[in-house]
Amino acid sequence: MIQNTTGAMKKRLYTCLLLVTALTAFGCGQTSAEKEISMDKTVKQGESAQPSGNRKKATFGAGCFWCVEAVFEKLKGVESVVSGYAGGTVADPSYEEVCSGTTGHAEVCQITYDPGQITYEDLLEVFWKTHDPTTLNQQGADMGTQYRSAVFYHSDKQKQLAEEYKQKLDKAGIWNKPIVTEISPLTTFYKAEDYHQDYYERNTNQPYCLFTIKPKVDKVNKIFKDKLK
Repeated sequence: MIQNTTGAMKKRLYTCLLLVTALTAFGCGQTSAEKEISMDKTVKQGESAQPSGNRKKATFGAGCFWCVEAVFEKLKGVESVVSGYAGGTVADPSYEEVCSGTTGHAEVCQITYDPGQITYEDLLEVFWKTHDPTTLNQQGADMGTQYRSAVFYHSDKQKQLAEEYKQKLDKAGIWNKPIVTEISPLTTFYKAEDYHQDYYERNTNQPYCLFTIKPKVDKVNKIFKDKLK
């Protein structure tokens, strides 16, 4: 894996080492975000909205997609999590292009799930509790528009649920600052390069995995025990 690491990835790992102390402030580490909110329980949008059978898809951006992937892969009812790019203007962008901040894409994960085992509202809860949605274009030491908080909805129902959940969180004062999460329709999802897929699982001893991803996974294990596989 190390030999496949791009310059942008090396920069990310180096930044992580320099700013380890900042990791305690990453969004999912905020105890205030654990307050409960009562809720009523290259792929084109039309192709990905309704997978075969009873499966559905959700697409979230919450900082580095390695983190998002590691979190959602643990959930019961989640059948696959694919790291990729969405929300930009350049067709089939590379990781280096996305990291340049010129394509407009966010790092995202596209989740295929069984709604009979886990609901979209459940996924939204995990999404908002495992990152800081109040920091614009930033998660911890990762800075840039590609790390923005975003929900890319696949249907009007997903849009409605995301907007209602966001409003309830803001009204409840879970965070001291307003939520800046983007809620936009998914147009095209581009799968990231193969070396990004299952990154945490294959690189658990890398500094970024140890200091940034593992605390998020540990928190999921602690507060979402009933939702784990």
